[in-house]
Amino acid sequence: MTFSPLTLRTANILVLSAAVMFFLCNVSSTAYAQESFFEGKTLTIIEGRAPGGTGDIRVRTLVPFLEKYIPGNPKIILEYMPGGGSRIAANHLFSSARPDGLTIGNMSSGVVSLGILKATGVLYDLDKFVFLGSPFSVHQAVLVTRKALGLDSIEKLRAAKGVRIGGQSVGFSTYNEGRLFAYIIGLNDPVFITGYAGAEIDPAMMRGELDGRATSGDTVLRRNPEWLKGDLIDFQSILEVPKGTKHDHPIFAKLPTLESLAKTDLHRKVIGMQRAFRLVGQPFIAPPGIPADRLAMIQEGFRKTFQDPEFKKAYEKFTASDATPIMPEDHAQAVKDIPRDPEVVEIFEKLVGGGPLPPR
Repeated sequence: MTFSPLTLRTANILVLSAAVMFFLCNVSSTAYAQESFFEGKTLTIIEGRAPGGTGDIRVRTLVPFLEKYIPGNPKIILEYMPGGGSRIAANHLFSSARPDGLTIGNMSSGVVSLGILKATGVLYDLDKFVFLGSPFSVHQAVLVTRKALGLDSIEKLRAAKGVRIGGQSVGFSTYNEGRLFAYIIGLNDPVFITGYAGAEIDPAMMRGELDGRATSGDTVLRRNPEWLKGDLIDFQSILEVPKGTKHDHPIFAKLPTLESLAKTDLHRKVIGMQRAFRLVGQPFIAPPGIPADRLAMIQEGFRKTFQDPEFKKAYEKFTASDATPIMPEDHAQAVKDIPRDPEVVEIFEKLVGGGPLPPR
């Protein structure tokens, strides 16, 4: 039997069309399967902090947008796992959480510093986490003390002995900053008291259990406006992240920067390392091993959230600060760019620990 060229051409076209249809159906089916993975499921965000603080509010602001933008619209719940500067939560996420895309974490930036410094109790490999972004990268840390103490100048603060500075846990970002302020300013035998949830430190200070703390300028404005109205605290110094980023409230513009109080180049490098740690914001992270297609959908959910003007409005409303997000693709690079000067690392390891401050 013989076939004419026209018959062969027709047959080839039919075969090619069938192949194209098979490919398109397969792609469509795969895309649907990927999207439908999250449909009807629950995604858990493990928070490395107690509820109620500024970090928790940031996460809660993101939740409805992530539910909207992650394909399949999973329900999102929060699980709190405070302790160890988010070490406990990070260890759990790295070693125990199933890498199926249904569990991610949000940690203090202390997780990055602890991982780079290889601190005691760190059971995770920082470089194996997948970084999903952060809602902010601009931060102004301030050191405050109770007005009743009369420490209304750096000189009086240095002269006071045994100033009690509160914090959440050893290695937590604000604990680290409290220690850094004390070290650079040169406090006289300061005492560091931990074990508070973020929202508990301020009332403890007003009750006289603590003398001071490190906090963010935005937190003061949002959570404690009565401090300003009632003249209840003294602001001592500010750490700007990035350097030179000024807060728009006039009280912060008058504060001496931490760099201006540093005495040596080594001190300035130590400040620079803390600034680099803070530039990674409040990191969302995922455990290693998540299937690439599910990870891509989660990352896209974060991208769309951070780009949504309504998210930025909500973030400003609930946190009293502007959203300055880091996109997933930039987040891992920001961690890689953190300096690792051995001399600075040695000082920093002592700063974020529970022992005495390093000698000045």
